[in-house]
Amino acid sequence: MPKDMNISLLFDFYGEILTEKQQDVIDYYYNDDLSLAEISEHLGITRQGVRDSIKRAEATLLEMEEKLGLAKRFREIQRGLDTIISEAHAIEDDSIRGATIRDITQHTMKIIEVAGHLND
Repeated sequence: MPKDMNISLLFDFYGEILTEKQQDVIDYYYNDDLSLAEISEHLGITRQGVRDSIKRAEATLLEMEEKLGLAKRFREIQRGLDTIISEAHAIEDDSIRGATIRDITQHTMKIIEVAGHLND
């Protein structure tokens, strides 16, 4: 079972809707990187019980993301902010080396475009 960073992010957004047992197994499996056997021993349930609990929790987290899209929006905002920061640095670099207004305006327009998209 590959450990998906996306599930860890979804857990950050939607973990509170899971049962306490599901929260524990997801936290141990994805955040603490414990094996199914280690979780099984720690919680006193079978390895299959751990696996089933992880699968149910993953399904719940994915369903919530499909309905609400909070993690997707979060990633879009992060990418947008990275672009804005990059363009701002480019403006700074361009102004230091004496770039034309046209060069700086292109970076500014990109910032406005990204900010507008993030504001939608």
